[in-house]
Amino acid sequence: MTDDAAPDLRASDADRERVAAVLRDAVAEGRLDMEEFEERLDATYKARTYRELEPITRDLPAPGVSVPVVSLTKSPEPGDDWSSRVGVGDDAPSTWAVAVMSGFQRKGRWTAPRKFNCFAFWGGGEIDLREADFADREIVINAVAIMGGIEVIVPQGVEVVVRGIGVMGGFDHREEGVPGEPGAPRVIVSGFAFWGGVGVRRKLTRAEKQRLREERRLEKLERRANRRGEGAGGDVDRSELGASSSGQAALGQGHGHGGFGHGSFGFDSPHGRRAEEQGERRSDRDR
Repeated sequence: MTDDAAPDLRASDADRERVAAVLRDAVAEGRLDMEEFEERLDATYKARTYRELEPITRDLPAPGVSVPVVSLTKSPEPGDDWSSRVGVGDDAPSTWAVAVMSGFQRKGRWTAPRKFNCFAFWGGGEIDLREADFADREIVINAVAIMGGIEVIVPQGVEVVVRGIGVMGGFDHREEGVPGEPGAPRVIVSGFAFWGGVGVRRKLTRAEKQRLREERRLEKLERRANRRGEGAGGDVDRSELGASSSGQAALGQGHGHGGFGHGSFGFDSPHGRRAEEQGERRSDRDR
């Protein structure tokens, strides 16, 4: 057998699955969009020979080949752990905030001081520490809310202690008791709430949310590809079964109705001989 004839060999299910795995890696890395991925995946499961499989991944890197990786998400720099964010010094530009029938925000990349004082009267405020640096291993947020509300958002791994007092209002204690990660800061929320409230919540950063969405999307694609692979195999089995059943039915009809050798009206059958005898008697009468 020559090398030119090799691509005409029939492909196996394992060959198609290997090509499908390359396509899944390509869509996960952003080399293919969803429309291209679905088109190539359909062509993969319909392919019957190596010649049909080969063009599907011709423009994609082979497994094991190192290629430059460009990340489109904001990832921390090497060594950017809690040690690089905690104890940066007490030179924070913002140490207080006031909202009177209005609002305030502290979010993004900013430095949380050792003590941050905030006041809200008929208004609201948001203190987001998910991407913040911390002036010390322990910071205090002193919040006073009168007929208003203040929300403190902390990242995962941070220990929270709530020491506020509420009169016809309250402080949120749900995030207390969660142990912090090694090297993570401690956030103490204190103050006073009258006809108002101070909430404390843990939220993921935008980069973490995007990573989780990407993982769920890839899992969904994997399940869809597996279902398509199983459906393609079932269609082949059903088509072969249908062809076999049709052939058997046609063969049965040939044997049972009109077959010259063994059918009901063949010359060697009782019906055929009876018809021949009746024809001979009619010929004798005509004579």
